[in-house]
Amino acid sequence: QVQLVESGGGLVQAGGSLRLSCAASGSISSFNAMGWYRQAPGKQRDFVARITSGGGTNYADSVKSRFTISRDNAKNTLYLEMNSLKPEDTAVYYCDAWGRSHYWGQGTQVTVSS
Repeated sequence: QVQLVESGGGLVQAGGSLRLSCAASGSISSFNAMGWYRQAPGKQRDFVARITSGGGTNYADSVKSRFTISRDNAKNTLYLEMNSLKPEDTAVYYCDAWGRSHYWGQGTQVTVSS
């Protein structure tokens, strides 16, 4: 069973930066795609960014030019570099992976203060 563990969340002031990590229990090179989603209190879980096995990326309009998704296959880790953070970025951030099944991490809290 694949396990995904997010880390790197925390409290940051508006305009600041954070880097989230998602460590997989096995090789991520077998995943067709990995991504990040976020869920604010009382809201649905929304797409943030995705990266394919070929390195192609796409982003939600709300984070384009501010967030960067990347993957390090040697470290079996997915990253999300978040810059120019805004209070509306506050949410629990989840990573996901598509392989033989669809896998989710447990989430990491990001709080952006104004």
